[in-house]
Amino acid sequence: MRGEMKKLPIGIQDYKKLREDGYLYVDKTRYLYQLANEGTPYFLSRPRRFGKSLTLSTLKYLFLGEKGLFKDTWIENRWDWKAYPVIHLSMTEVDTADPQAVGRGITYRLKRIAEENGISLEEAHYKYAFTELIEKMGKRERLVLLIDEYDKPILDHLHEPKIAQKHRDLLRTFYSTIKDADPYLRFALMTGITKFTKAGVFSTLNNLDDISYTERYATMLGYTQEELEQDFREYIEEGIRQTGRSREEYLEEIRRYYNGFSFDGRAFVYNPFSILGYFKDYRFKNYWFETGSPYFLGEYIKRHEIEIDDLTEYPISESLFSAYEIEAAPAASFLTQSGYLTFKGYREKRGYELDFPNQEVKDAFSQLLLLHRYGLEPQTNDAIRNGILNGLDKRDFGIIFEQMRITFASIPYTLYHKRVEQKGNHPERLERFYHVVLLTLFWGCGIEAKAEEMTNLGRSDLILVYGEDVYVLELKKAPAEKALQQIREKGYGEKYRGKNLYYVGIEIDTEQRNLKEYRIER
Repeated sequence: MRGEMKKLPIGIQDYKKLREDGYLYVDKTRYLYQLANEGTPYFLSRPRRFGKSLTLSTLKYLFLGEKGLFKDTWIENRWDWKAYPVIHLSMTEVDTADPQAVGRGITYRLKRIAEENGISLEEAHYKYAFTELIEKMGKRERLVLLIDEYDKPILDHLHEPKIAQKHRDLLRTFYSTIKDADPYLRFALMTGITKFTKAGVFSTLNNLDDISYTERYATMLGYTQEELEQDFREYIEEGIRQTGRSREEYLEEIRRYYNGFSFDGRAFVYNPFSILGYFKDYRFKNYWFETGSPYFLGEYIKRHEIEIDDLTEYPISESLFSAYEIEAAPAASFLTQSGYLTFKGYREKRGYELDFPNQEVKDAFSQLLLLHRYGLEPQTNDAIRNGILNGLDKRDFGIIFEQMRITFASIPYTLYHKRVEQKGNHPERLERFYHVVLLTLFWGCGIEAKAEEMTNLGRSDLILVYGEDVYVLELKKAPAEKALQQIREKGYGEKYRGKNLYYVGIEIDTEQRNLKEYRIER
């Protein structure tokens, strides 16, 4: 079966190689047709490994008129296949060690592009060499300008603000050339991870149309559910065969683990890197998350004192993303642009609702929170995780409860006191601290956990779903029996009738900063 499938394009960023070597291609050319016909200079931000580089590469071959590479695609018989000169510059190919290296690297890449087009550049300074290249290449025919990962020199030094600022100043000078190049441009698209600010790199470049969070291009990068089921159907059938699950169950598990990224709050897509990784070995792993920088993210969590409820409690407006330079941006803005949070809905006049995209990101980010926010050492974290999963497998909540107590005993008392100072000493606020830690804990164990699920009579604290077992947890600064009684009276578990349903009342001991006891009934 595997031999009949098209090869998975893992790590392939060159469209020509992808097509000529027979890799699987999810056809996105209708979006490119729309972009190219409108002709406006565009800007697009997306998280890392989301297909930005492949998109620019596809546009390059489209504008070079290489029709043969687009056989059987949507655009094949709709494009005029006229050849245009193309400047394709990727900042991933530039040394970002310091501003001098960035300047030299840009100049080197510009000279290589000039040589490939039979042009000799006389200017040595990156800004003037760029101007010269644009004028010479666009003299006879208006050209296409594609710049990939525009912000990489800044992002590489987020932990070194002075160097990041020097790189920003250099890039502002470099990119300002584009505005005066308008008479020479047929089309322009710049991509990056972070949205530009009017006062930053693009302070002089106000003619770019930012399509990052527009509905019409929300699914241009990433795979929709329809595209997954259509283009990966052979891989899906193989997965169903291997797991023995129904098609519906199998697709739901993939969706829960890898779908969920949204760039308009309405349409949702899969991260391509994770899906390709999964279909390579059919194992649910954190493919996308693990290609990032866990150390940097951990330090960021520690420095910004991040907790889950701070990130997802309130909607945020789109203007937040372009109001700050990325190293000074609020945590919700940075984490959304880098892909650790995403839009889960849009509310008029209030903005975007944020949450983790999917199980992959939720699990991995929660593990980093346990380590860098709550101080759980890796060995302790692993032991707790194994203990909780063991308790769930045995349906022994006593084992689970003990791991919960170990977790709270491991959290530094200074963190607890600081939270009380910041949030207040009100009983509901104190209880919320325990809810947040436990939610982080269960997510870090890869368990499907839900907080504050609504019923017609109120909100449950925590719901754990593990196979056919469902645990309804209520935590109170009161005897466990009282918490158990509230679950019964409010009917928190009614929607789960038909499963193995457990009600668990838990007493919080704020003096000991831990959980005191529990009562459980089936």
